[in-house]
Amino acid sequence: MMLVVAAPLAAQQAASPVTQALADPARADQQGDDARRQAAAVLQFAGVKPGDVVVDYLPGSGYWTRIFSGVVGAKGHVYAYWPAAGAKYAAKSLPALQARGLANVTAEVQSVDLPAAPVPVDLFWTAQNYHDIPNGGGGEPALRSFDAAVFKLLKKGGTYIVIDHADAPGTELSHTGTTHRIDPAAVRRQVEAAGFRFVGESKVLRNPADDHSKNVFDPAIRGRTDQFVYKFRKP
Repeated sequence: MMLVVAAPLAAQQAASPVTQALADPARADQQGDDARRQAAAVLQFAGVKPGDVVVDYLPGSGYWTRIFSGVVGAKGHVYAYWPAAGAKYAAKSLPALQARGLANVTAEVQSVDLPAAPVPVDLFWTAQNYHDIPNGGGGEPALRSFDAAVFKLLKKGGTYIVIDHADAPGTELSHTGTTHRIDPAAVRRQVEAAGFRFVGESKVLRNPADDHSKNVFDPAIRGRTDQFVYKFRKP
């Protein structure tokens, strides 16, 4: 009997913080989406760990925010931020996220448009949002300002994760406002120009069946777009 009881306990103790956070019963409403988002693999690639300070930028419904909360634990903190210019996107999601009462999460619309944080940050995370930054006439200057702000708020050795919908090679920024895609090579060039070192790519969200021609909201491809996961580090 003692062996039967001890085995699951040992397995629980051996589980990684990411595995434990994903298995949290409080996430029952989210867990059906974990496989599609490849949550475990992406988070392991990112390297988030207990005690980290994380910025989840333009967090949408708070899917990643809630997972980060479980991973970083009581000694860490998660800042779920919407920029001032994106306040309308927080109208429904922000109150719902705040209502969860997560003690290690600060969720708010910032008073500024560029990323900022009250303390140095271990991980800056933005998923499916980077392509929006140059829209509205901002172009490459907007990307340069954004990446410079991220560089400033990260700790030395801090990590910058960009997840986005891939466009075809050579398209650069030409479809960011139409199909909502961005050329991965353009992202890497912009972020490295800000002083970051490219660490690598996780290909778990890649989909070779996506020919990059469709708008990401097209029902024929929505939820299954070819996506890249880039990891950068502040030297």
